[in-house]
Amino acid sequence: MGCRRTDCLSRPLSNLFEKLGSTVGSYPLYFFVIPVLITASLSGGFVFLKDREDNDLERQFTPKKGPSKATRAFVRENFPYNTSMFSENRLYDKGNFASLIAVSKNGNNILDSPAFEDIVRLNEKILDISVDKKELGFSQVCAKANGKCFSNIILELIGGNETGITYPEHNHGSGSVFLGSALGGVVTDANSTIQRAQAVKLYYYLNSQESAAEASKIWLREFKALLSDEMDRKNIDVSYYTSKSKQEEIDSHTVDGFPLFLITYACAISFSVISCLRSDHVRNKMWVAVFGVLTSGLAVVSSFGLLLYVGVPFVITVANSPFLILGIGLNNMFIMVSDWQHTHVNDPVPKRMGHTYKEAVMSITITALTDVPKFFIGVMSDFPSVQSFCLYTATSIIFCYVYTITFFGAFMALNGRREASNRHWLTCMKVPSEKSANQTEMYNICCVGGSYDKLTGAEKKQPASNFFKDYYGPCLMKPWVKGIVVFVYLAYLATSVFGCLHIQQGIELYDLAADDSHVTKFNIKDRQYFYDYGPSIMVIVKGKLAYWDKDKRSQLQACIEDFKKLHFIDREVYTSWLDSYLSYGQEKHLDLDDKNVFLSNLPPFFDLYPFFKQDVNQTGDAIHASRFFIQTVNITKASEEIEMLKILKSTVGRCQAASLLVYNHEFIYFDQYDVVVKSTIKNVGVITAVMLVVSLLLIPNPVCSLLVTCSIGSVTAGVNGFMTLWDISLDSISMIVFTVCIGFTVDFSAHVSYAFVSSEKPRPEDKAVDALSSLGYPIIQGALSTVVGVSVLSMSEFHTFRIFFKIFFLVMIIGMVHGLVFMPVFLTAGTCSSDKDEKHEEDLKSSKF
Repeated sequence: MGCRRTDCLSRPLSNLFEKLGSTVGSYPLYFFVIPVLITASLSGGFVFLKDREDNDLERQFTPKKGPSKATRAFVRENFPYNTSMFSENRLYDKGNFASLIAVSKNGNNILDSPAFEDIVRLNEKILDISVDKKELGFSQVCAKANGKCFSNIILELIGGNETGITYPEHNHGSGSVFLGSALGGVVTDANSTIQRAQAVKLYYYLNSQESAAEASKIWLREFKALLSDEMDRKNIDVSYYTSKSKQEEIDSHTVDGFPLFLITYACAISFSVISCLRSDHVRNKMWVAVFGVLTSGLAVVSSFGLLLYVGVPFVITVANSPFLILGIGLNNMFIMVSDWQHTHVNDPVPKRMGHTYKEAVMSITITALTDVPKFFIGVMSDFPSVQSFCLYTATSIIFCYVYTITFFGAFMALNGRREASNRHWLTCMKVPSEKSANQTEMYNICCVGGSYDKLTGAEKKQPASNFFKDYYGPCLMKPWVKGIVVFVYLAYLATSVFGCLHIQQGIELYDLAADDSHVTKFNIKDRQYFYDYGPSIMVIVKGKLAYWDKDKRSQLQACIEDFKKLHFIDREVYTSWLDSYLSYGQEKHLDLDDKNVFLSNLPPFFDLYPFFKQDVNQTGDAIHASRFFIQTVNITKASEEIEMLKILKSTVGRCQAASLLVYNHEFIYFDQYDVVVKSTIKNVGVITAVMLVVSLLLIPNPVCSLLVTCSIGSVTAGVNGFMTLWDISLDSISMIVFTVCIGFTVDFSAHVSYAFVSSEKPRPEDKAVDALSSLGYPIIQGALSTVVGVSVLSMSEFHTFRIFFKIFFLVMIIGMVHGLVFMPVFLTAGTCSSDKDEKHEEDLKSSKF
C-alpha cells in the first residue's frame, strides 16, 4: 500500500514548513523588516529603466533565427542598394519614408475638385518642408532615381490632365506605371479606365544613407507636425504614417502600464479588504488583506529592480507581469488566511503559525515549483520579448513566494498577537469579548470582539465557508448532480475542441499601438482602401544558372509561371529582367541562346534599362543570382498573410529548375507565424511535464497527481477554444499571455487535490466536501479579486492589455470552475485514497467478524 503513495518528499517538507512557521511566529519583526530593506535597496534599479527599455520591433517581436532574416542577408549581399537609382520594390528593408492616405469626406470622387485640389495643396506644403535652418529642402533629403526625387506619379497624371488612365497599370512615357498602391476604392469601366476613386496614398521616400540620417529624422518630425494640424482640409480626411511611427509609438508607451498597475492594485486591495471584513472587531482581517496585496507589490519592485540593475532589457510585454504576480500573491494570501482560521485561537502564535505553514505553504510551494521552471524555460524562446518577459516573471514569482512566507507571514504573526491580546483591529486597544448591558448599543457594535467557535477552538467559519460545507459540497456529491457535471464537462470539452479547430493566427503590428494613434488610423484605412494590392514579392534565383540555356531557361520560366497562377497573385503585374532582355534580343535580332552573345549584350541592355541592373548579380561570365517581382492581391488580414507565405514557400519547394527564395521586408514579421504554434505547444508540454513531476513528488497520491496534470490540458483546451469564440487570434502577444496564464490552471486544481488527499475524512465524498469547505471561499476570493483587479485593463486603449485581460479572465474563470466543480467530482470517481483511508476500510471489515 505504501508504494501507492508518493509523499516521500511532502512529509519532510511539511515538517520543515511547520518549523519555519513557528520561527516566523516567534520572531516576526526580523522577517517583516528584512524584505522591506531588500526592496528599498533593489528599487534603485528603476533609475536605469529608461536605459533598459528596448522595444525594437524587429529585434523583440520576430524570431531570432527567422528564415526571412537569412533571405534578407542574401538579398543585401547580392543586390546592394544603388542610391542613385531608387526603386521601391527593390528595397530589402522598409526604407526611410513618410506616407499619407487622403479620403474624400463626402464620399465623392477624390480625383475631382475640390478634394484633389486639397491634396495638391497639402503636397506642396510637404515639399516645402525644410530642415537645418531652412538650408535643406525635400529635394536635398529625398531618395533619387536618375537625379530626380522619387515622385508620386498619380499627382503628375491627374495634375497634367492626362485622360484614359487605366488601373492598376497605366502606360506612361516609355513604360508602364503601377497605380495599385496609389489609388484605393477604384471603380473602372470595361477597358480598365478609372472612373472614380475613394482614396489616394502618397509616399515621400528619403535618402537612407548614414550621412543623411539626421536630416531625414528632422524632416520626418516636421512632416508629422504638419500632418497633425488639420487646418485647410475641408474636403479630405488625412491619415499619416512614417517609417519611424511604429517604433516611436511603442517607445512612447512602454511604461504606460504602470498607472494601470496602480489602479489594478487599488481595485485588488478594495476587493480583498471587502472579502476579508469581519463583524468581529478582533478577528477582522482587513489589514491582512492590505499587506497581502502589498506583498505582491514588494515582489514586483524587488524583482524588476534587480533585473534592471543587472541590465536585462525592459520590453513593453514585461508591463503585463505585475498583473500576473498580483494574481499569484492574492491566491497565496487567501490560502494562508484560510489555514490560519482553522487553527486554535487559544494556542500560542508560533504554534498557530506552524500549523498554518504546514498546510498552506506546502500548497503554494506546489504552484511555485511549477511556475518558476516554466518561465525559466521560456527564456530559451525564439522571441527576445518572450525571453525578457519570462525572466522578469520568473524572478517576480520567486520574490513573491519568499515574501509571502516571510513578510506576509510576519504580518500575520503580528496580527495574531493583536488577536491574542483581544485588541481592536483599528485602534489596537483591548476590547471585551462579550457585549455588556452597561455599555451603549454603539459601543457593543463597534468595540466588541474576539469570539470563536467553542466546539472546535477555531475562528467562527464565514457564511461562505458554511455554504460550501453545508449546502454546495453535499449537493455536488449527489449522484444525479455528478451526472449533470459530467454532461456539462463533455459539452465544455466539445465546445473547446470546436474552438481549437477554428483558432485564427496572425497579428496586426499596429495592435501594439494605442487605439487613437495615427499609426492605428493609417493602417485601418490602408486595409480598408488598399487591400486590392498587397506587397510586391521578390522571387530570387539563388546560385549560378545558365540563363542562355534554352531548356533551363524554359524550366525557370515554368516555375515563375507557377507563381503567377496562384490565386493571390496578379499575373498581369509582373517585372522580369529576363523577359525584357529576351524581348530586347528579338528586337536586336540577337541569338541569346549563345552564352557569349547573352553575356556580352547585358551591359548595353542595362544602360537602356538601368533598374534591371539591380536585379542581376553578375561576376565575369557567371550570373550568381537574379530576381523577379510578382504582385500580390486581395490580402486583407493577417491570416491571409500566413496562408500566402505558406503557399509561396510550397511553390518554391516544387521548382526543380533552380534554388528559389521569396522575400519581402514584411516577411521578417510573418516568420513569427511558423514559430508561435510550435512554441505554444512546447510551452504547454513543458508545463504539463513539470506539473506531473512536482505533483507526484508533493501530492501524496499518484492518481490525484495525474488528475491535476490532466486539468492543465483541459483548461488549455478551454482557453484556446474560447479565445476563438472571443475573437482572439494566436500571435506572439497572445502566446506570451496564454503561456503566462496557463500557470494559473495548476493553482486551483492543485490546491483542491492536495486538500482532498490530506483530508482525514474516510469517504471520498466527505473528503471532497472537506476540501471545498476549506478552499472553496479562498479560491473564489483569489479568482474574483484578481479578475476585478485586472478588469481595468479591459478599458485600456492598448490591444496588448486588452488581450491580457481577456485571456486572464478566461483562465481564472475556467480554472475556478475546474477547481470547484469538475475536480471534486472526478476526484471522488478516482481512487485517490490515502493509507489512512485504507486502514479505516480494513478496520470496518475486521469489525464485522
